[in-house]
Amino acid sequence: MEILNQFSQFSPNMEAQGASSIPQPSQDAHEKARQQAENQETAKNGMISQILDQAAMQRLSNLAVAKPEKAQMVEAALINMARRGQLSGKMTDDGLKALMERVSAQTQKATSVKFDRRRNELDSDEELDL
Repeated sequence: MEILNQFSQFSPNMEAQGASSIPQPSQDAHEKARQQAENQETAKNGMISQILDQAAMQRLSNLAVAKPEKAQMVEAALINMARRGQLSGKMTDDGLKALMERVSAQTQKATSVKFDRRRNELDSDEELDL
């Protein structure tokens, strides 16, 4: 009976409305999320500019253009190092190079080519082709 009462509460116009009756996230929520992401990006860039010297910043910018994923990993490593107190003063270009090499070594996938030569039962080494 309770289910029937719930169905009777729907008006016939609700079917015609279709998807418009489903609550949609407001534009304010999207704007708020975008603003929050922008604020986080600004804070991250501010921290990185305090961590790196000019030459290292230029190198990181070049890396971000060429390989954005790797640049994000290096930025995350820099921020973690700064939060842990592992950095003393601004990191130089040489220090950033070393960090980039460590990140590359950790993420480098070993690629190998493997030849699988399977022999047919029809083709035997014992037979001679004449």
